[in-house]
Amino acid sequence: MSQLIKQHILRAKTGDQQAYKALLNHFWNDIYRFQLSKTNNENEAEDITIQTFSKAFDKLDTYNDSYNFKTWLLTISKNIHIDALRKTKAETISLNNDFNESYDITDEAPSPEDQIISEQNLAQLLIYIKQLKPHYQKIINLRYFQELSYKEIAKELDEPMNNIKVKLLRAKKLLLEIITHKNL
Repeated sequence: MSQLIKQHILRAKTGDQQAYKALLNHFWNDIYRFQLSKTNNENEAEDITIQTFSKAFDKLDTYNDSYNFKTWLLTISKNIHIDALRKTKAETISLNNDFNESYDITDEAPSPEDQIISEQNLAQLLIYIKQLKPHYQKIINLRYFQELSYKEIAKELDEPMNNIKVKLLRAKKLLLEIITHKNL
């Protein structure tokens, strides 16, 4: 494991939002491809990938650095997939939610994505946002146009706050990619 990844993990353990974002960006494709090979469904793979990062960030203090971080993420992802399969087979709904606790990601300084988003012409920005998947459009709308907090968004969408945080990080990254690609 690279020294940079180790630094990101240590910083993330202290609640550093940029470190969370760096880990998400670095490992997203690996976890997503793994889930896509398991599910053969883009939406399901994306949902499980979001849940993987949500759970991993919530339980980051339990990570043992003598193991490879990617392997740890893949194990979490595999277990979430197995749990989803069991729930589907049993056709039961669990009222127990293991994601109620959240890690703190502060909203202090705007990230580069936040700065670009706020600097864009509103009409053009809306065109870019419409290129995102509907669930990402909704979370961007709730956060930046309705100015809801993470907690309010979690309540509105009836999802754990960790999922909201990961989805928003991912939505901002995808939106930045769309904006920078169109401006090249």
